[in-house]
Amino acid sequence: MNQHPRRPWITAGLMAAMGIVNLLSAVSPSLPARLEWWRQLVPFELRHTAHLFAALCGFFLLVLASALLRRKRVAWLLALALLGLSIVFNIIKGFDYEESLLAALLIVLLIASRSLYTARSDPPSIAQGARSLLASLLFTLAYGTAGFLLLNGAFSRRFSLPAAAGQTLRVFVLQDSGGVRPLTRFAAFFTDSIQLIGFITLMYGLWMLLRPIILRGEPATAEQRQCAHSIVEGHARSSLAPFALLGDKAYCFSPSGKSLIAYVPKGRGAIALGDPIGPPDDRLQAVEDFQRICRLNDWIPGFYQTGPEGLELFASLGFSSLKIGEEALVDLSSFSTRGKAGSDFRTASNRLNKLGHRFDVLAPPHSPGLLRELKSISDEWLRLMHGAEKRFSVGWFEEAYLQRCPVMAARDSSGRITAFATVVPDCPVDEISIDLMRHRQEMVPGTMDALFVFLFQHYKDQGVERFSLGLSALSGVGERSSSPRIERAIHYLSSHMDQFYGFEGLRAYKAKFKPRWEPRYLVFAGYANLMATVVALIRADSGDRLVDYFKPEI
Repeated sequence: MNQHPRRPWITAGLMAAMGIVNLLSAVSPSLPARLEWWRQLVPFELRHTAHLFAALCGFFLLVLASALLRRKRVAWLLALALLGLSIVFNIIKGFDYEESLLAALLIVLLIASRSLYTARSDPPSIAQGARSLLASLLFTLAYGTAGFLLLNGAFSRRFSLPAAAGQTLRVFVLQDSGGVRPLTRFAAFFTDSIQLIGFITLMYGLWMLLRPIILRGEPATAEQRQCAHSIVEGHARSSLAPFALLGDKAYCFSPSGKSLIAYVPKGRGAIALGDPIGPPDDRLQAVEDFQRICRLNDWIPGFYQTGPEGLELFASLGFSSLKIGEEALVDLSSFSTRGKAGSDFRTASNRLNKLGHRFDVLAPPHSPGLLRELKSISDEWLRLMHGAEKRFSVGWFEEAYLQRCPVMAARDSSGRITAFATVVPDCPVDEISIDLMRHRQEMVPGTMDALFVFLFQHYKDQGVERFSLGLSALSGVGERSSSPRIERAIHYLSSHMDQFYGFEGLRAYKAKFKPRWEPRYLVFAGYANLMATVVALIRADSGDRLVDYFKPEI
């Protein structure tokens, strides 16, 4: 595939040119010299129906050009069929062998290039449908405008470019010619064909727009999820790994079946969560297989929140990396509220104890009444934060998910829950982490600090070594003079955006617990693909609610 980098561009360009040729040929009368003998062999109705279908072939060839550029296998097959039909229709409509010869040459070129077209079709998307609908409307406008201009003299009035476009819209939208009369049989046929061309292309655009709703499927099968659960259970090395089991993930298993990469395809990108999960000696095969799947589907691969230990492996496979922040890891064996460093935590805990507040560990399964109470707190918190649920690298409030999570609850003196935190299920035995942190608007100051202290002590007593406070985005990025230039640029921008997004505030809050900071990286397939990877990440993490993405959860 890499041996012929320009061939897809050339083929796609020629295919688009063939589409335009079909369009112009369809709205032009056949040469009179050929019609003298051709009309004796082919009746008028058949010839002018061939004009119509040649135009439609032109439309779909234009649509397929971009898919051929991305090496789509189905587009290659459809293009062969459309070129074959173009040959037939161009011959029937007026023995236009020039257009037919061009189509035949393109068939030869496509067949010779068949090894390039291996990518699968894109999953249906609203954006894809909107583009198709716009292309349908523009093609109808171009078809009508070109026809009125090329047939000047065949109507009761002559047309300039704006007048031709206006007449097309009038015929298509209002189904009214405005008093303009065709003077030839071909001109009359052309006027009628505008509505038919418009209807067919518009129906195609609407179908593409509705396709994501009609053709909706699960990212992974039940069998794949069971296999993924077994791998995470046996090989999870961090508290990020359990999020691979959430319902938004698809899976790439290594050829041995011992490792997995959990990912979400969005747009042109497929963004994987963290490092491959599985035995260390199987990671290379897992990443190579993920690259193969991405090539097959024309996706750009990326990895979010990888650790530093895997960067050499990714670099050997052609990936680039960018530091995106640091994960805060609290050493529970050394954490203490004693001494000057723990005075703030003691003060918060003592204040709540005097007010009659308490903390509970609520093990699953949870009662419907408890889930309703937690849901009301969650909804209130989301309104307070003016945000929405994030996904991909965190969990979201969903009853099926919460039924797997222990819940740490802070209660006031009346027993009402004022704040809660969910503990990530299926974590490694030596590490624990929280996921959802939600509280009511009216809450005693220090409640969340005291809840964390309770959490730390509870799991310290159970022998857990580390507690992950999660990623602090942009923490430690570009702070050194030796940092890559792009990281220093990100540091400069983040320092000026902090008043809006609060990245420093989130780091400062986590820093109170004296964590160890470990770097986390975004791994991507070269800087030319960085933007596509970032867009895929934002869409996956926000659930396509981009307006709420840059609101950190504290």
